Amino acid sequence: MARRIVVAGAGAIGASVAYHLAELGARDVVLSDAAEIASGATGKAMGGVRQQFSTAAEVRLAQESIAFFSTLPRELFDPVGYLFLATSDAGLAALQERANLQRELGVEIEAVDAAEVPGLRADDVVGAVICRSDGVADPPRVARELVRRAAASGVEVRERTDARELEFSTLVIACGWRSADVAAPFGVELPIRPLCRQLVEVGPLDGLRPSLPMVVEEETGFHFRRRDRYLRLAWREATPRWTSEEVVDEALVPEWSARLAYRYPPAAEAPVARAWAGPYDMTPDAHPIIGRIGDGVFIAAGFSGHGFMQSPAVGRAVAQEVLGLEPDVDLTPYRPERFSGGELFPEELVL
Repeated sequence: MARRIVVAGAGAIGASVAYHLAELGARDVVLSDAAEIASGATGKAMGGVRQQFSTAAEVRLAQESIAFFSTLPRELFDPVGYLFLATSDAGLAALQERANLQRELGVEIEAVDAAEVPGLRADDVVGAVICRSDGVADPPRVARELVRRAAASGVEVRERTDARELEFSTLVIACGWRSADVAAPFGVELPIRPLCRQLVEVGPLDGLRPSLPMVVEEETGFHFRRRDRYLRLAWREATPRWTSEEVVDEALVPEWSARLAYRYPPAAEAPVARAWAGPYDMTPDAHPIIGRIGDGVFIAAGFSGHGFMQSPAVGRAVAQEVLGLEPDVDLTPYRPERFSGGELFPEELVL
């Protein structure tokens, strides 16, 4: 009898796992979500897709994912690039160190003059780098497209259904910060906890160029991107909010708007259109946990804000492992055992 594979969680990771399972020939696959497709972190994400990480393992995942994103239509993924700005010698040294690693792995990183980006304030910038194949995407639409493709290949999609109530011979847990709770009944304690992060959109603005890249300040972590006639902003909060409550801190919004006005003066008078909050599923080293955690039970969670951008590579690799195939990417660095064995290698670039 063919085994039944249930994928718990219909966000970017779960959708990708289900899609790739079907693509690899699996037949009895169910994609289940306790709420709705892309209703969790995926539906609230910034939407950036980059290869500019500080560890080789993350760069390789991103490279595999970019190869997939680049096949999508422009309305789902737009390769406008990721531009990192340094305003200090120390910041520039960090940029250059990461760029050297990324180039060694085959990522095309260019040193550029930030003043060439129309509208961008660059008089305090001492150096900048860009990867032009990086870009921005529409996370919920991409997830829904993967679900559509999976369903067209025979995957059963169930919304508002707890996967643990279904019969399965194999379970893949891809529930973001809730994954620790979903895994607990199988006798596994996962070091995943929710971090509330918020985003702000300002606009509409006239004259926003479609070519505007994702702009990231190296020293502050402040970054923004174009979204139609709007700019979407994100910034690390001084005091992390370790909670699953998706609450906007309204007191931060004026500060963020002021930072945008400084870095991108054409948006100085732009009104705040909306603000929202969503969870990062964080691990102690800001790397995901991927692999078998029990008999027929697999985990793909703890992406620490990078899940959407890494979902194509992770989805395929997890699907391959579930089916007994050799994954295209090395998942060894992401095994849950690393936390007990002291094999941590913290990712430094968590935006």
